[in-house]
Amino acid sequence: MNFPNRRTVAVFLAPILISYTLLAAAPTPAEPTGNVDEVTNNWNPNGLTTDAWNPMGNESGYWTKANLPSADGPFVYKYVLACSEISAANVKSCTVGEHQCTAAKGGQSVDWYRSLKPPNPQVWTLAARATCIYAEKPRDILAEIAAQIAHEFQKSPIQPATVGSQPGPHTLRGQETNFYADATVQEFNITLLGQKVHITATPATYTWNYGDGTLWGPTISAGAPLPDERIGEQTKTSHIYTATGKYAINLTTHFNGTYTVNGGPNLPIPGQGNIASNPLGLTVWRAVTHNYADNCNENPNGVGC
Repeated sequence: MNFPNRRTVAVFLAPILISYTLLAAAPTPAEPTGNVDEVTNNWNPNGLTTDAWNPMGNESGYWTKANLPSADGPFVYKYVLACSEISAANVKSCTVGEHQCTAAKGGQSVDWYRSLKPPNPQVWTLAARATCIYAEKPRDILAEIAAQIAHEFQKSPIQPATVGSQPGPHTLRGQETNFYADATVQEFNITLLGQKVHITATPATYTWNYGDGTLWGPTISAGAPLPDERIGEQTKTSHIYTATGKYAINLTTHFNGTYTVNGGPNLPIPGQGNIASNPLGLTVWRAVTHNYADNCNENPNGVGC
């Protein structure tokens, strides 16, 4: 008659021993189980998500994108695993792909609830859904790319503008010589930190060095070629040489850059790419005028005819 009692005692003891073994082997930080985790800091009730990864304030060892305001606010917060059962009468539904937390190891999707601090009665209401928490701080790849993109832009094989002159390669002292540049928008694909980065370089301004000590720019004027009948007119990029000789005209084109990461939005690249063109050689001559008394109609072979 005592055998059933012995079996009953054995049944009750077994769960206690198993429970003790599980507690002793619990990982650190402990994996969320869906049970409530109180947060000692007061979380921002107007929006938990920010652009920076912060350690959670409850010494859980987890990281999340959330504000951690001072603890003097009126609320306390808790989290439960997303898609877990809060109570038998309240089971949350899940959307496929909504709870993917793959930015680092130990990713878990949790829902946040808040309640007024004691001595108020605890009444938990939903504050934010599907927030990712991680067992280690995720790398902010976009921030790391942003820190390196200016250097990568300077390394891009941007082709310089081509430079032309009218007249050229010879011109006259004291006359307008028209200069112009032809620069194009250029695009490049690179891989940076394992991500697909697309760079666009757009010509923005130009700095002209006419070779006689005259500089002009940066200016938005690239100039343009003139029709033959207008060569010699003053333009925004033309220059008058006051001495004969051989000159090297140098042009620097200043490119603005933008980039995208994995097909995302266009982002500006700090600074500019300053790309020098090959020098344009130009010889400046003088013009000499002579007056002659011969009538070329009467003497077609006369001097000056």
